[in-house]
Amino acid sequence: MRHAFVKHALGVSCGLALTVSPALGQTLTVANFGGANAKAQQLAFYAPFEATPNAKGAKVQGVEYTGDLAQVGAMIQRGKPEWDVVEVESADLANGCAAGHFERIDRTSVPHASMLLPGTVQDCGLGAFVWSTVLAFDSQRFGKEAPRSWADFWDTKRFPGKRGMRKGLRYNLEIALLADGVHRRDVYAQLNSEAGLARALKKLEQLKPHIVWWESGAQGPQNLLDGTVGMTTAFNGRVAAANAATQSSRLSIVWMDAIYEMDYWAIVRGTPRQAMALDFIRFATSETAQLTFSQAIPYGPTHMGAILRYEENRPRSAEPVGGGSAHTPLVDLSMAPSDLPSAPSNLRRSLAFDASFWRTHGASVERRWAGGAP
Repeated sequence: MRHAFVKHALGVSCGLALTVSPALGQTLTVANFGGANAKAQQLAFYAPFEATPNAKGAKVQGVEYTGDLAQVGAMIQRGKPEWDVVEVESADLANGCAAGHFERIDRTSVPHASMLLPGTVQDCGLGAFVWSTVLAFDSQRFGKEAPRSWADFWDTKRFPGKRGMRKGLRYNLEIALLADGVHRRDVYAQLNSEAGLARALKKLEQLKPHIVWWESGAQGPQNLLDGTVGMTTAFNGRVAAANAATQSSRLSIVWMDAIYEMDYWAIVRGTPRQAMALDFIRFATSETAQLTFSQAIPYGPTHMGAILRYEENRPRSAEPVGGGSAHTPLVDLSMAPSDLPSAPSNLRRSLAFDASFWRTHGASVERRWAGGAP
């Protein structure tokens, strides 16, 4: 949560000429989305990178932003980018690259590129982590008869209560089709047809009277905890953070037909700390750093070695998948339950977010929805 880019928009450079050495005592500024995610980044990426030789004594400072690329564009126009690295969603990476906001990254400059998940290495960014939009619910509210699917999300008779959804149509159109019985492999084919798009909008319209819209990642889980909604869409890491904050496992996740995508690291065009910024990104996508991050917050590593190490070290239940001894060191990663979006067991039953659809059609379908269509 995409890969057609305009090569020279606004004079973007064709590649990073990384010859500038950062001076001792500089600060590398990384813009992130805040919350538990930012805290995990501090633990896994910022502080450990400061201790590496490539940092040359520099400090890493995290700043929170909303994801609005207009801020980045304004910095570039002034010729004084205050930020060096930004965390962006997949659609925004492509838009920012086309607009000339980001430096291009040469794949050969990333030694471990072959160990990263497909789609991680892009022209203007490197995948920071995998996250999912999931169905979340309060287990205390529904008891044994818990929701299991997006169809249940729409069933307000069997599961009474309001429904929380992220404001806007992104993710929600996909979810509407999943709730209407479309298999995840066919969702984007449907959305790219007039009949399928109308079907998704109509399905979402049915639920509209019951929807409580949320905007920040913390709102979804909080709305569950305070009883505002019975179920909500949510970022999986925010659900885990809410459970940790309440020292409970009260909030549960349905992984079937979750929607997964990546956040990316991108380097702001014109930063005088390009070399250090790329060193930071290489470090933050390394196996050890990725493992530490996912142990702090259950967003999925993009480094396959970190995924394997995370899964191998997780405590297992007394009944291992596939039977056999509970003490067997062999773990069937394609089936074993996991709390990571990038674990094979979750990837195989999730929908990969298609940023290209939203770049092409997002504005028009949002206008259509605002105008009262289906």
